[in-house]
Amino acid sequence: MKSLLPQFLLSVPVLLAAACNVFGQDVPLSSETEECLGCHRELHPGLVASWEKSRHSRTTPAAALLKEPLDRRVSSDSISQTLRETVVGCYECHSLRPEQHTDSFDHNGYRINVVVSPDDCATCHSTETAQYGKNIMSHAYANLVDNSLYRDMMGAVNNNYHRSGNDLVKGDTDSRTEYESCLYCHGTRVEVKGLEARETDFGELEFPVLEGWPNQGVGRLNPDGSRGACTSCHSRHDFSIEMARQPYTCSECHKGPDVPAYKVYEVSKHGNIFNSAGKDFNLDNVPWTIGRDFTAPTCAACHASLLASPDRTVVAERTHQFNDRLAWRLFGVPYAHPHPVHADLKKVKNTLNLPLAVEMDGTPVAAYVIDKKEQQARNKRMQAVCASCHSTDWVVEHFHRLDNTIARTNALTHEATKIMMDIWESGYARGLPQGDNIFDEESERIWTSIWLFYANSTRFTSAMAGGGDYGVFADGRFQTTEQVYRLNDYLQLHRQLDAKAP
Repeated sequence: MKSLLPQFLLSVPVLLAAACNVFGQDVPLSSETEECLGCHRELHPGLVASWEKSRHSRTTPAAALLKEPLDRRVSSDSISQTLRETVVGCYECHSLRPEQHTDSFDHNGYRINVVVSPDDCATCHSTETAQYGKNIMSHAYANLVDNSLYRDMMGAVNNNYHRSGNDLVKGDTDSRTEYESCLYCHGTRVEVKGLEARETDFGELEFPVLEGWPNQGVGRLNPDGSRGACTSCHSRHDFSIEMARQPYTCSECHKGPDVPAYKVYEVSKHGNIFNSAGKDFNLDNVPWTIGRDFTAPTCAACHASLLASPDRTVVAERTHQFNDRLAWRLFGVPYAHPHPVHADLKKVKNTLNLPLAVEMDGTPVAAYVIDKKEQQARNKRMQAVCASCHSTDWVVEHFHRLDNTIARTNALTHEATKIMMDIWESGYARGLPQGDNIFDEESERIWTSIWLFYANSTRFTSAMAGGGDYGVFADGRFQTTEQVYRLNDYLQLHRQLDAKAP
């Protein structure tokens, strides 16, 4: 296939000399990556420029392994000799494990993978990959698509509607709509559908046809069988830890109204300090030193990063199992409940045989959620982060307030659910008793908004040490109670109409 390349590839050494000047140092590139850059610098200058700015482009795995354990950014103890002595370039990532990749294809004399997966990144970052596999994010695709309730919600939201007589009739959805709605964040299933020939600057070449691509959702199912996308947080081709520590990165999916974490953070005191002083933070250091590198946490400080005090005492271990420091699952479900034991939720059922880890009254199903001891252990990890800047009294009362908010929002959700059950059982809407979709009628939308939007905002405000009005009038307690009134009025109106009926 190399015969298809134009003659200008003979000038590759000249291009590489320019690349070394951009790097500001001589870097050991593999001959394969040299050839990749020879073409892609012309075709995709933005992509190459991002890689040039990355730590991958300037550091060999051998050099990374020489660092003290606390300072390392790689977690694998050993890396193959063939990869150790060159920087991490195009070929080093896109040629790994071709026998596992159904998206591998012959490209200019090499066997290349289109999708770089977490299992590829595990070559150097094995601990992070293993942790991420236990993370509920890594199962976000199946936990959504294989959950009958959430499939109904996707259908109620994404399907087209048309009017038939006086009724709105739900039509069909299509894959592209799902790819850019729910599955944008949850991830798609990326499958190879064959090969197609394309005319390129280098002649006709063949490329895989990928269904579900492009996507960088957190639970993406990859062509090598792995789950997740490291690029959800470490965007290609910079792959920087600095980017992953920016709250803006998390805001791509955690903005609400169903997951209002970023909106709450932005107006919290932590977010206020970051927006005022964040330009002076060092978001790149490992370990991330509290008080020296930053003075207010971003999302990563609380949920992921390796944190140390100025004397290099470890305050929190690095983790990519993001619920390691979380005792509660606050969002995405009717009731806040202790975090699930397993990230894969396909076996979770309550006594009504619904795929929920709680009963319809909010009682957790003990077999599927962590126990009090594990909740306390996770709270202790998070409290260690808080205590780096706050007094014991401050931290303890913060967690008491969160527990109180969870109890009260769950209780209000229970009242709303009892009203909704009365509506279903009276036949004013079709839902659980009728075995029908519980998200596609007016009363059901009101009920859903109570727990999916407004109880969520209230809980996030409490969990994230304040978010101003998000706990009250900005999608908070005011809207929660307002919607409960609306739901009850719906029930009473239909009862009155029934009583007046001949």
